[in-house]
Amino acid sequence: MISKIINIVLAFLFLSFVIVQFNDPDPLLWITIYGNMAVLCAWSAFRTPNKYWVLLAAIGYFAYALFLFPGAIEWFKSPDRSLLFDDLAKMQYPYIEETRECLGLLVCVLVLVWMLWKQKLSNNKPAQA
Repeated sequence: MISKIINIVLAFLFLSFVIVQFNDPDPLLWITIYGNMAVLCAWSAFRTPNKYWVLLAAIGYFAYALFLFPGAIEWFKSPDRSLLFDDLAKMQYPYIEETRECLGLLVCVLVLVWMLWKQKLSNNKPAQA
């Protein structure tokens, strides 16, 4: 029951992420990413999602996060890490947007890994008589 509630909350959270992406410089990419996450979380709340879909999404999002990771390292090395939360900084420093995107993807990957782990646990349960 708690897992169902968590998945519903996550579905609404990712749906809210979709809504704020409409004014992003690359909205279609991020609406697709977060929309996919909202669908998978809602699906996981009521049924077991296709593990290959979840795995493919996790691999793809992780690969994209690795591509953006150099920007996150540059942000980590910067003297003012609070720029991550500054709206104007993303225009001055490209690594700010890359870091935000990398973190968003890593959140997605964590949720997807959690889904796969739950599926593995449910598949290993002994059959009840």
